[in-house]
Amino acid sequence: MAMLWTGHETQCQGTKPDVKDLMEIDQNRKENEPSSVITRLRVLIVAPSLRILGGQAVQAKRLIDRLKKESSLEVGFLPINPRLPGPLSNLQSVKYLRTIVTEVAYLISLATRIPRFDVIHIFSASYTSFILAPAPAVLISRLFGKKSILNYRSGEAEDHLTHWPGTTLPVLRRVDEIVVPSGYLVEVFGRFGFRARSVFNFVDTNRFRFRERNPLKPVFFANRNFEPHYNVACVLRAFAIVQKKLPQAELIVAGDGKQRTELESLASQLNLRNIKFLGLVPQEKMPELYNAADIYLNCPNIDNMPGSIIEAFASGLPVVTTEAGGIPFIVTDGQSGLLVSCGDHEGVGGAALRLLEDPALAASITRTAHKECEKYDWESVREEWLRLYFELAEDRAVKGRLIEKPGTE
Repeated sequence: MAMLWTGHETQCQGTKPDVKDLMEIDQNRKENEPSSVITRLRVLIVAPSLRILGGQAVQAKRLIDRLKKESSLEVGFLPINPRLPGPLSNLQSVKYLRTIVTEVAYLISLATRIPRFDVIHIFSASYTSFILAPAPAVLISRLFGKKSILNYRSGEAEDHLTHWPGTTLPVLRRVDEIVVPSGYLVEVFGRFGFRARSVFNFVDTNRFRFRERNPLKPVFFANRNFEPHYNVACVLRAFAIVQKKLPQAELIVAGDGKQRTELESLASQLNLRNIKFLGLVPQEKMPELYNAADIYLNCPNIDNMPGSIIEAFASGLPVVTTEAGGIPFIVTDGQSGLLVSCGDHEGVGGAALRLLEDPALAASITRTAHKECEKYDWESVREEWLRLYFELAEDRAVKGRLIEKPGTE
């Protein structure tokens, strides 16, 4: 006959156990109990795979890799962009049709896999993407009585919630927890009456080699996708200002997207020299590019918490960036970087020249920024994710989900 652990071991003293205590109890039981018992908390990550270009896919991959090392968790991954098997994959190369068949495959995957897990951790962007990916995951989680986390990551949140309320607000009301990467989005959701908690994006800072640039050279690096809201054109125009004063200045641009032809044409119109468009660069190659440059340029009009800024901090590159969205929550002007108004390419170019002309300022910014990296390493965010998962599922998984092998008594 199967045993059932009710959690009385911790509750007999009349106090509710701390989540950390529950995690330790769960781990101790797993190590000491017979193999017929499974106690690991089952977490399903629903997110883009790396076949979709963007920061969400990168953060999801990093999170999954780390969580799979946690002995108290069983972690699964469900891509929002599943690849169809065999000949059916040909359908995903046909415009419009690929959206339909991929969505059908995704919905089937949600319905078959969500019931197997305790907590569903759903990555979220905005607008149409919200309707196609996180919304179905939230609703199907609700249907099966599963705890859900909406991990909203778009810097376009305010516009999304304002102009798409009919398809967004009802979904948000059915989520158990809203988690965002920055205090900026906590404030945005608060203005719409939703409580969100902030858990930072994390960066494996050990992958990046910190070095002080002395003297600082006019070698610039930018690596945002070629989409309108990232305004890479502003980077090019700012670099043109620098190059008028410093003809030897260099710019390395990593990234790709629908504006690539337009941006290459703009570089030609501006008569830029010493510029390299590298295209899409694998994440494992990115530390080399940071190490090869001396100043990081970032000019988005809309943003949340770009991990690339933290990577620049870890590499010792002083940062010049526009103050879009949540960026002022991670960059303090004059202390950990230089902030400029959105779209102000002259301001960006001027700030870049200021760093080159004031070595003491550049060195101070670099050292302060490097210290900031501690907030964003795995150990700083690990406990927040584990605590949240166990808080949501403690009434069922941590208090004792015992599974008996067939044939045992």
